[in-house]
Amino acid sequence: MLMLRYAAGAGPQEGTPELDDEMKRWMELNQELQSSGDVVISAAGLETDEAATTVRAPGGGEAVLCDGPYAETKELLFSFYVVNVPDLDAAVALAKRMPCVEYGSVEIRPLSAIEQTG
Repeated sequence: MLMLRYAAGAGPQEGTPELDDEMKRWMELNQELQSSGDVVISAAGLETDEAATTVRAPGGGEAVLCDGPYAETKELLFSFYVVNVPDLDAAVALAKRMPCVEYGSVEIRPLSAIEQTG
């Protein structure tokens, strides 16, 4: 899984030519990945941190809901890709092509081998 993050306020701003250029780069990359067949299993953007709700049950007690992300962080999770690549090197090569690496980060994490149902 590739988890895309950026620092609040970083990157191209809404309504600028820089954002238009970046969106073109995203579209080109997404089109290339779709055309390649089975590389992308799933991908989606996420709503902002303000739309997040976190559930915690400290010490196994009663569940507590709070607005916002699960942890205070300077980088905001804004999108993800679940990809089917042969190894870490291929995932790193793909992550390097994501425009957000210029002002944010792409965390690469293998999915658990434990199958979850439900």
